[in-house]
Amino acid sequence: MHRLDPSIWQGRVDALEDESGRRWHQAMRPLEATTPVGTTVLIGFACDAGVTRNQGRPGAAEGPQALRRALRNLPLHDCTNLADAGDIVCIDDALEAAQSELAAATAGQLDAGRFPLVLGGGHEVAFGSFSALARHLAARETSPRIGVVNFDAHFDLRRDERATSGTPFRQIAEDCAARGWPFSYACLGVSRYANTQALFERARRLNVLWREDIQCAAPETAAALAGFIAGVDHVYLTVCLDVLPAAVVPGVSAPAARGVELAVLEPLVDAVCASGKVRVADLAELNPRLDLDGRSAAVAARLAARIADGVARASR
Repeated sequence: MHRLDPSIWQGRVDALEDESGRRWHQAMRPLEATTPVGTTVLIGFACDAGVTRNQGRPGAAEGPQALRRALRNLPLHDCTNLADAGDIVCIDDALEAAQSELAAATAGQLDAGRFPLVLGGGHEVAFGSFSALARHLAARETSPRIGVVNFDAHFDLRRDERATSGTPFRQIAEDCAARGWPFSYACLGVSRYANTQALFERARRLNVLWREDIQCAAPETAAALAGFIAGVDHVYLTVCLDVLPAAVVPGVSAPAARGVELAVLEPLVDAVCASGKVRVADLAELNPRLDLDGRSAAVAARLAARIADGVARASR
């Protein structure tokens, strides 16, 4: 784990305001052994290896730092206990080692009663985040009912000779099968023109709940998501930023030709958080090299803060 330069958490101070005028950088603290239960802990996953293996455009390893910079001046609302654990850094192509390190670090925060919010990194982050929750729950439950909720233009169920940013949910399905656990996966925002017929067929075989990008605004999507969450006890929430339109989030490896509008996405994310079942969450695929005027980082920060606030409200 690489500790951060604390200067990254500096920003505007409204000196004439009271406590209600504070911003994220004023509440953020380095993670310590004494960090309280219930704290939202940021864990960066600085990794390009999965995207590179998936023949994508590198740059997501710079995502965690860009996301922090976009978060630091956001106003505090419901989530006011914040800590930063630093970054897991993937060295060269050592993806599996980085995922293992992420799983250990994130599971440690779950064990301590904190809420881990992981900042990617490519979507290979998902296998590390899920592995952390599995490790945490395996010590406490025989067959935990985990629901994976992924907002994404892609299923990321691809077969490959080794792990990539396109394989994590197939890896999760295989891990669940090996453990004898149910595999419950919802993927919302799927693009028909970004997934092959083989991927749609694999999703059918695995009983994946999915909705295409053109369906996400329909009331039936919210109802289906609510039914999915009702059937599980724990939720791993992951947002791949390429679910949003390219004009809104250009800074990703694979920009969406259509995507799901932020006005449609946010209420669905809010509903997941309001369930009180979200144990770990992450944001994936922010690529600052491809961003325009920081707009992708700003959207990612808005979503990260919204998740943190939603989870904080639900825990009260």
